[in-house]
Amino acid sequence: MFASMLKVSSGKLAFVLLQGALATSALAHDIHAKSDATVPPAFDVTSASASTDGRLATFAMEVTGDAGSIKPEKVGKLAGAKVDAYVWPTKLDPAAVGFAKGSGILALAVTAHPDFDDTPLFDENGDGDPTNDGANWHSHWVVLASDKGCAGGLRVQDISPGQDLLPATAPGLPLALDSPGMSPIINGKTVRITVPVKGAENVNFDAVAAHLQVNETGKTPLLCVTGTYKVASGNLTLPGTITREKK
Repeated sequence: MFASMLKVSSGKLAFVLLQGALATSALAHDIHAKSDATVPPAFDVTSASASTDGRLATFAMEVTGDAGSIKPEKVGKLAGAKVDAYVWPTKLDPAAVGFAKGSGILALAVTAHPDFDDTPLFDENGDGDPTNDGANWHSHWVVLASDKGCAGGLRVQDISPGQDLLPATAPGLPLALDSPGMSPIINGKTVRITVPVKGAENVNFDAVAAHLQVNETGKTPLLCVTGTYKVASGNLTLPGTITREKK
């Protein structure tokens, strides 16, 4: 069984295997954090929320600056490519969106990476070419796993396409990564994304602004979390609760 708790240590993410349930406040819904002048404003997360109508779930986070205004620099190749991401780790089982049951920590991410396109079914920039869109902010479901070899202590789970269970819209990369095609709404200080997922009510979540990098050698782990700009809860205890939308 994967960890029920995550913590930040010395500026790095450490994945801690624990038995038992995650200790969270029964009254917690949204997450609030103080601004931090040492964090780039575009990634200085100050609040996060999530809600569901039973069929769709909407995740949001707010930063102190212009959300989405900073993207990673292009390196010119896939190996070593950098990724910036707004991420909502959840307590949802990966099976909720089509991955193998119990295979890791299911997280929803809004990412940008100018060196590769991992949404081959969708044309985010509307230029008629669905294979050149990585630099634009787009959405993914990812399954995270512990990895001490990654600077941030986590990796996107490595898989074997055609062998491991994947959602129908997975892009065919050797990663537990799905490209559902839901467009994020980035407006002012807010990043918001709505995705179809059942069973999300009362599930715990957190919000993280993170950076990742593709392995420079092409070997596993292929995509590492290299660190965080800001964790909304401060220590990745997933204190937020996905609430039922009021009609």
